[in-house]
Amino acid sequence: MAVQRTDAASWLRELVLVYAMCWTVSLGFVAGQTGQLNVDASPQNARKIPDKMFGIFFEEINHAGAGGLWAELVSNRGFEAGGPNAPSNIDPWLIIGNESSIIVGTDRTSCFEKNPVALRMEVLCDSKGTNNCPSGGVGVYNPGYWGMNIERRRVYKVGLHIRSSDAVSLTVSLTSSDGLQKLASHTITASKKQFAKWTKIEFHLKSSQTNTNSRLQLTTSKSGVIWLDQVSVMPSDTYMGHGFRKDLASMLANLKPQFLKFPGGNYAMGNYLRNAFRWSETVGPWEERPGHFNDAWGYWTDDGLGFFEFLQLAEDLGASPVWVVNDGSSNLHGLLGASQNEEVSTATIASLVKDVVDGIEFARGGPKTTWGSVRAAMGHPQPFNLDYVSIGNQECWMLYYRGNYQKFYSAIKAAYPDINVVSSCDKSTISPSNPADLYDVHVYTSSSDMFSRTSMFDNTTRSGPKAIVSEYAVTGKDAGKGTLVAALAEAAFLVGLERNSDVVEMASCAPLFVNDNDRRWSPDAIVFNSWQNYGCPNYWMLHFFKDSCGATFHPSNIQISSYNQLVASAITWQNSKDKSTYLKIKLVNFGNQAVNLSISVSGLDEGIKSSGSKKTVLTSSGPLDENSFQQPQKVAPVSSPVDNANEQMGVLVDPYSLTSFDLLLQPSKHSTI
Repeated sequence: MAVQRTDAASWLRELVLVYAMCWTVSLGFVAGQTGQLNVDASPQNARKIPDKMFGIFFEEINHAGAGGLWAELVSNRGFEAGGPNAPSNIDPWLIIGNESSIIVGTDRTSCFEKNPVALRMEVLCDSKGTNNCPSGGVGVYNPGYWGMNIERRRVYKVGLHIRSSDAVSLTVSLTSSDGLQKLASHTITASKKQFAKWTKIEFHLKSSQTNTNSRLQLTTSKSGVIWLDQVSVMPSDTYMGHGFRKDLASMLANLKPQFLKFPGGNYAMGNYLRNAFRWSETVGPWEERPGHFNDAWGYWTDDGLGFFEFLQLAEDLGASPVWVVNDGSSNLHGLLGASQNEEVSTATIASLVKDVVDGIEFARGGPKTTWGSVRAAMGHPQPFNLDYVSIGNQECWMLYYRGNYQKFYSAIKAAYPDINVVSSCDKSTISPSNPADLYDVHVYTSSSDMFSRTSMFDNTTRSGPKAIVSEYAVTGKDAGKGTLVAALAEAAFLVGLERNSDVVEMASCAPLFVNDNDRRWSPDAIVFNSWQNYGCPNYWMLHFFKDSCGATFHPSNIQISSYNQLVASAITWQNSKDKSTYLKIKLVNFGNQAVNLSISVSGLDEGIKSSGSKKTVLTSSGPLDENSFQQPQKVAPVSSPVDNANEQMGVLVDPYSLTSFDLLLQPSKHSTI
């Protein structure tokens, strides 16, 4: 994603809308309207929606991955976040004990070539003698990412590397944030020089209690020098056993995404090229990954969530991976708005092009190829289904983008002609001399403008490459931390994308996640901390569209006078479990008036069953309502059965609401396209 600028006109429209909504809340909703919705469900006028129409876009922002979706509990596990020089800052690690009992620092003695920094603990006290260690010993502790969530009876896998020429008695514990409540512990003991060389230790800890604000501590009461490196604590029961936090990954799975775009926009580019996401530095054993500073969003990542893990996540979700690659440039704007704009010239881009082709080989190559063998060694001998590569993050305007893009395009197509290459240029620039399979579109705007963009693609030329709207979001005052009205505006936009799915191939919102302790961007679809989560209204809105991929679109029109705040779409879709077919009608009411709507459906081969249909509504008492940890379901869908459903229905559409009717169809010999 890219940092956005807001023009004066958009700001004014936003201000007017916020005023109007506040007036609505204070005075109540306005009297209703009457309208007619006509749906043409005839097969001859139907059109198939693309199979991958709706998916998700992951950016490492807001600690979405590090301290979020990636279940690693230790922050700065390799002590590299303070930089390559020693001694260095070990934040967030802290010392247990004072200078008379322990001296802690870093040096460059690690056994890992790419991770040279290790922690050195010189313990001055002992359990015997004149300088006795305090009760419980001395050492270091790690609070994780704003506290570790440790649960009763849950098992955690611990791994660390240790070196010492002295006898060792090191206790590894999970405790409360103050260290007073011990949840689980294991003591590592060794005779003198047993750990003279770096040794990896692994074991499991089972917690006896639950504490949502816990820490990991490593303590000893034996004098000597101990080096530590690559300290890890992972829950043993992650999503599908692949290292993802179960609750957060399940929220993604519930959306039934058909593609996963990763690893981000600004994150992939870096504010400076030296901090861009480099796929080859994020594969292989996690201890050997150097990690890097995410300068786009201001924090360190150990790259446990690397290229392999993104591909694995896509596979676990049943989604097609869409890989965003660095095009040889850094971000348009830095975190604080400072323009960097580093660029690699087309004359010197060859090494970056080769790197991308190598990355595709890692994903798709056989287990005996150079990079495919690395993937196989990581436990995935079968290739991943990587069919989409997106070049850059909206840098078409930059000096070398088009020349560099053509180099990437040609090399990718020469090696993998079936891969879909996505351009950051708009459709008007694409030609036989500047080809693309898809072009990337980003939309960040106010809710009123987003609602108006339901017609954004109505007049787009029907020939040529299709769009992937890989980033869209309502921003500004009325977006808050995720309001109902923002979700409704985005729903109207998606209704327009469904209608124009002959020229739009894919769409995903942004950003996806936010750790509530590190909000770099609002709003976001899913909010979490170490132990809780909730979906914002736009997360729940996406559930209304999860059956659209591969469904059949039917044209419809609304007839209503003096009210332009209502949009609709109609599809038929099949339930994969029982093979029942439904006609889904979605209605977005973006205004403060209820609508008495007559629905007329024509052209069905078979009728609508009188029972088995349902109505689902997303609304709330006020358009600016948000969800929270205290009220996670304040704005959430509510379903109810529809009695006496048929082709002619009268319904009431609430103000500021998203409503869907899933109308169960009679069994039909006609199959959807």
